[in-house]
Amino acid sequence: MAIRVGFIGLGNQGKPIAAHLAPAGFETWVHDIDEAPMAELVAAGARAASNARAVGEGADLVGICVPEDAHVRAVVSGDDGLIAGMSAGGIILVHSTVLPETAEFVRDAASSKDIAVLDACVTGGAARAEKKELTYLVGGETPDVERAAPYFTATSKIPVIHAGPLGSGAKLKLCINLITYIQWAAAYESMALARAIGLPQEILEEAGRSNGQLTDLMVSYLTSHKLPEEVRHSEAFQALMQNHMKVAEKDLAWALELARKSGVALPVGSLVSQSMARLYGVEDEARR
Repeated sequence: MAIRVGFIGLGNQGKPIAAHLAPAGFETWVHDIDEAPMAELVAAGARAASNARAVGEGADLVGICVPEDAHVRAVVSGDDGLIAGMSAGGIILVHSTVLPETAEFVRDAASSKDIAVLDACVTGGAARAEKKELTYLVGGETPDVERAAPYFTATSKIPVIHAGPLGSGAKLKLCINLITYIQWAAAYESMALARAIGLPQEILEEAGRSNGQLTDLMVSYLTSHKLPEEVRHSEAFQALMQNHMKVAEKDLAWALELARKSGVALPVGSLVSQSMARLYGVEDEARR
């Protein structure tokens, strides 16, 4: 019998992942609090679900890509939650960047119904998700990872990285995000210095690309700083950057919390966590 799939959370990252499922031949159920992305995926072959429970009733394997830990807990719990609707033998994949404890919460909540849970965190961003080039960082039992293989194959050409038992995917994602934001801080400060001493940003990028010190992600990050000032100060740009800033601050807070629990000092990460408004160009003086 063909796997029926579901997806909850059709935002910047979730929608391009979910968009690959129906075209791959899966019966696909989707849900989001915003009706616009649901309508877009329904037009491409998916079915709209009225709530998380309805997704569970229609699917054997469900991906969750909502912003924060509290949202993950909310969509799986309660009478209208995902777990209430799913049948035994199903699999829940948590794609959100969360603390390991959140993955464990979902596992414990789902255990009474014999529903497996993977913390299948994603890295690569929306553009790579559209091109099926996301990397899945997965924690969980090997047989469950293998059962979810058709879903992974349908949504990414990149081999899955099985990081270890449940929670390992979340831990690895926080480590990777720490690298990302520290890279962006380095790119920003080198750009600021280059501009201050009269060097064009393009020359800095050419030199950094030539010797390998500027990565693709760093160059992509620097692109936003080339936009005209009227664009950077616009309401739409500021709203987008504020959203990115809040996600980054949350991710770094979780990395620092995990470090404290593990007895590790992250002085550079701590400093960068206080600099996200500056790095994203957000006009919030309290955060700069």
